[in-house]
Amino acid sequence: MNSRKRSDREKMVFAPGCALMLYKPELAERIHKLLIENIGEMDMLMTCCQHEPDLEANSKIINVCPGCDKRFANDYKNISTISLWEILAGNDFFNFPDYNGISMSITDACPTREKEIVQTAIRQLLSKMNINLVEPKNTRTKSTCCGDTFYGILPTDKVKELMIKRASEMPLDDVVVYCISCIKSVYNGGKKPRYLIDLLFAEETIPGTHEPDEWHKELKEYIELH
Repeated sequence: MNSRKRSDREKMVFAPGCALMLYKPELAERIHKLLIENIGEMDMLMTCCQHEPDLEANSKIINVCPGCDKRFANDYKNISTISLWEILAGNDFFNFPDYNGISMSITDACPTREKEIVQTAIRQLLSKMNINLVEPKNTRTKSTCCGDTFYGILPTDKVKELMIKRASEMPLDDVVVYCISCIKSVYNGGKKPRYLIDLLFAEETIPGTHEPDEWHKELKEYIELH
C-alpha cells in the first residue's frame, strides 16, 4: 500500500496486538508514531482481535500479529487488513539497519500460510536489512507449525516436542520470526529467535516468559482485559 494512494474514505487504524503489548509496548508506540508521521493520523486499536473491534465501516487495520490479521479479516464485516510488513516493503520512509550480510533462517507463522504477499514482503524487508536468508526445507506455504498452535489441544510436553522438532528443521541457529509466540517456540526448541520488529529497530530479541503454560496464562489474562 502506497501512502500517497490512500483513499479518503478509508479510515486507518494500527493494531499492535496483545502479544506485542506484553512483549515490548514501547516498540508498539514507536511504530504507531512512525505510521502517523508517514501515512497520516490514526488511532491505535487496543481491542483484542478475539473481540468485536467496533470500527467504522471501510476501516483498514494495520496489523503486526499474523493471528490478528487473520481474525480481523475473516471474523468481522466491513473491515480490511494489511500487514505492517507490506507497508514498509511498499514505501521508502523507513531507515533500515544494515546487518552486513549475516545469515539467518526463518519460520513462517501459520496464519500467513496462504498469504504469499506477506511472506514476500517479509523477505523484501530482510533483504533491505542486508540479511542473507537461508530457507528451511519446509517454508512459505509449506511451512511447518512452530508447535504453539497445538497448545490446548495436545499435552504441554507434546507441544514442546513439536517446538523442538520444528527448530531442528532450521539450517541455522538464528531464526527470523514475525509472531511473538514463535519467539517462545524457537527458543524452547533450542534456536535463537530474531523477531522481525526487533531486527527493524536494531534490538535484541528477548524470549521472556517462554514456558507454554506460563505464556498462555499471561496472554489469556491480557486478552480478557482488552
